[in-house]
Amino acid sequence: MISERYPQPSVFRPLSPAVQKVSDALSGFSAWLTRYGETSWDHQSFFAGSIGRRAKSLYYRNRLFGTAAVAPMIFCEAVLPSARRWFHRPVRFPIADAHYTMGFAFLYEATGDFSQLESAVHFLTELKKSRCHAFKKYCWGYPFDWVTRNGVLKKQTPLITTTPYVYEAFLQVSEILSSDIGPRTSDLGPLNLRDEYRQIMESIGRHAAMDIKDFRTSKKASSCSYTPYDSGGVINAAAYRAFLLTSASQIFSREEYWFIAERNLNFVLEAQNADGSWFYAVDGVRDFVDHYHTCFVMKALAKIHALTGHAATFEALRKGVRYYLDNLFDTDGLPKPFSRAPRLTVYKRELYDCAECINLCLLLRDRFPELESTLETVVKGILKDWIKPDGSFRSRRLHLGWDNVPMHRWGQSQMFRSLAFYLRESIKARAQRDQRSDVRDRTAALGNQTAELIGK
Repeated sequence: MISERYPQPSVFRPLSPAVQKVSDALSGFSAWLTRYGETSWDHQSFFAGSIGRRAKSLYYRNRLFGTAAVAPMIFCEAVLPSARRWFHRPVRFPIADAHYTMGFAFLYEATGDFSQLESAVHFLTELKKSRCHAFKKYCWGYPFDWVTRNGVLKKQTPLITTTPYVYEAFLQVSEILSSDIGPRTSDLGPLNLRDEYRQIMESIGRHAAMDIKDFRTSKKASSCSYTPYDSGGVINAAAYRAFLLTSASQIFSREEYWFIAERNLNFVLEAQNADGSWFYAVDGVRDFVDHYHTCFVMKALAKIHALTGHAATFEALRKGVRYYLDNLFDTDGLPKPFSRAPRLTVYKRELYDCAECINLCLLLRDRFPELESTLETVVKGILKDWIKPDGSFRSRRLHLGWDNVPMHRWGQSQMFRSLAFYLRESIKARAQRDQRSDVRDRTAALGNQTAELIGK
């Protein structure tokens, strides 16, 4: 039963009232997820059905007539978000399942509650079912036909912006099963579950290395394709692939993966603008700078730097963090969608931006302490204004009101993962402080005993 998969988190022994609020938010969300289920509408629902696809396709072919065709969807998105149900049905998103996997894994690491690990394994099981079965190697894409300016990407087309999240999900649970905090029984199923996950990760690595294509951009750099079929140029796609193959090169001792990853990494570094920003792509058309894609690029670089200590990557991060803090936040300290917008936007703030901001700050605050205050401001803002009475999160702050349609891919799963990550890191930090305090107390007690003996 679904209700058995998402038990409310156990007592978290929070560090502070703020962390207790995060714990309560995660409990409420887990209960909501039990009731709501694992499929949802999406911010692309307006254009995922046949009517929306035709309208969007016309927009890319003929801007004048296409604008008229998409206008009703844009109007609904701005003032009547619940109208999504008229255009498409709720579907399951692999990228959301991957984030839920990691979120529940973080909760297990934070609490030791075995039911959280069971929930993580459940989502991995769903991910095994939802892979792109037309490909021999494990990979994942969208469950709908996605109309882009370059044509239609059919559902189940592998995306290098989705597959790395699934890789991370299998990696995180695999590491738990291999660690001292992993379960000591076979309650999760077959004893070789860890080996199965490792085999899936190996297959994902082969897909990223072999099915995704490279396009030389300089002597040291190459961009990569978004899917196995396109011509590349999207910066966050190269960043995702560079991280995945950097990790896989170390875990599976595949030096050739690092060779590919380094060229994609160099493409990302060379594509950085002088002010520290990154455009979405290098095609001269999609030259917007937005919040969550900036986070996508920088979190991949953060992970690569953590794995390799790559000096040029750190320098890019230093410049990127400065641009990020100076240009992608409003005066209240909360994320804003764009610093360079491609078009008129129908919303003021995005849950997805806030989730990615929290994640990025957690990844980088050890190297850039100035992100600590940003982290706390955003977490406080989410807890204050973005949690609905049913336990789910608001999706967008519109110019008039809120978009309250819960969308697993578009913010719900990402925020759940980010807050669970925050909780785990908070509890880990407190444990480290307690340990240092215990050492000081024991040292002081030993010193007192020594003084007493000398005095005698």
